[in-house]
Amino acid sequence: MAPYDSDSSAGEEDDFTETNVLLGYASKDPKDESISRLGGRPEWLDENAPPSAALARCNVCKDLMVLLLQLDGELPDRFPGHERRLYVFSCRRKTCRRREGSIRALRSLRIAPGTAAAAAAREKKKKAEEQAAAESKSKEEKQTPKPPSNLGETLFGAQTIGSSSGSANPFSTGASSALGSNPFASSNPFSTETKPEPKPTTPSPTITEKIEALPKTFAETLSLNSPQPAAASPAPPPEPWPAAAGQPPPYPVSYLSEAEYETLDPLPAPAVPRAARVDVDAAEAGSKGGSGKEDREVFESSMDAAFQRFADRLAQNPEQAIRYEFGGQPLLYSKTDAVGKLLLAPPTPTTNSSGGVGINIASASASAASGGAPGMPRCGNCGAPRAFEVQMTPHAIAELEADEVSLEGMDWGTVVVGVCARDCQARGVDEEGRVGYVEEWAGVQWEELTGGGKRR
Repeated sequence: MAPYDSDSSAGEEDDFTETNVLLGYASKDPKDESISRLGGRPEWLDENAPPSAALARCNVCKDLMVLLLQLDGELPDRFPGHERRLYVFSCRRKTCRRREGSIRALRSLRIAPGTAAAAAAREKKKKAEEQAAAESKSKEEKQTPKPPSNLGETLFGAQTIGSSSGSANPFSTGASSALGSNPFASSNPFSTETKPEPKPTTPSPTITEKIEALPKTFAETLSLNSPQPAAASPAPPPEPWPAAAGQPPPYPVSYLSEAEYETLDPLPAPAVPRAARVDVDAAEAGSKGGSGKEDREVFESSMDAAFQRFADRLAQNPEQAIRYEFGGQPLLYSKTDAVGKLLLAPPTPTTNSSGGVGINIASASASAASGGAPGMPRCGNCGAPRAFEVQMTPHAIAELEADEVSLEGMDWGTVVVGVCARDCQARGVDEEGRVGYVEEWAGVQWEELTGGGKRR
């Protein structure tokens, strides 16, 4: 399968037939799919252990949000024994739109009992195989005959200097006793150094011991003024969910019962619409004899290339509601907004010990090797890199708002979800078989407003 690059140029797209991106299509018929869907109310991995309702509240108005997407995210090849789901929530208030925190993402995880032991057994087996291979290689190297070091003696019978059969060296301290011992090798009484006996070292008293040796009142004062290690603050108790009647009305349910890998047709070069006006200086056009090719270049330079690529890519499969590729690259709606700049930002320069400025290649390579996206914020739960997993497309809005009467609906171009590349478990959930919930990164690219206030 050909690798997928969302930023590929039009000329390179001629080679693409099928990408690694899995497209999800919405349908009212669930068929065999009952988990992955748009809208409705969330279904938790354990209905008796839902997440705190605070994780589904808008960070702007603090109201409870509604479900946009629920996705079955099990990846048995990458995370064996991990039962996982993704949730994307959105605030229904119009005043909260286009504000950070009005759309949030959540990942739930339940690790099957015995998963850690199985992983440890696999790691132990892998290390044993590696050690056996290293020992086998070392044994082969030892069995390989090496050329003799006294090659001249072996070939011509000559005795080399320093060989055991040669004459003894009279200047050597280890010479034969027949030549007598070397008088200059005897110990010189003037050269002997009498070393003092090492004194037993007593450990210096610690700060705590010093404090204890002080008068009680002074020691107590000093102890109170000294910085004490901060105790881990307990997690706040989970906020219970209100009854269904106390929650905002959900969007209608559309099941993601159909999925297929994205296929692309070769795209022709963009043509200039007949009604398009191209402002070219008349004098310059007269002197250079402006051609249609120049006019097209001027027109293309005024277009938003990222948005045009986004629109062209979606137009080939217009009914796609989600795009899924764990560890892949999202299709950006824009490169100039906050999310686009974040995901396309170059590696951060670092200062080395000599004062020079460089790029932390090791960190960037480690992030890429683990499937992480360098521009995404790291996991707030374990600190590991985050990886792209899924994004929602504008057609999902049409499915969610199919029954809406108002013309002022959701106005995002795409919602990009980045998750922990290690698929870590929530803090405090140490026992296998229990469900944990971790908030993940939701990068929202809003529809751009034109000069007349219209949305694009």
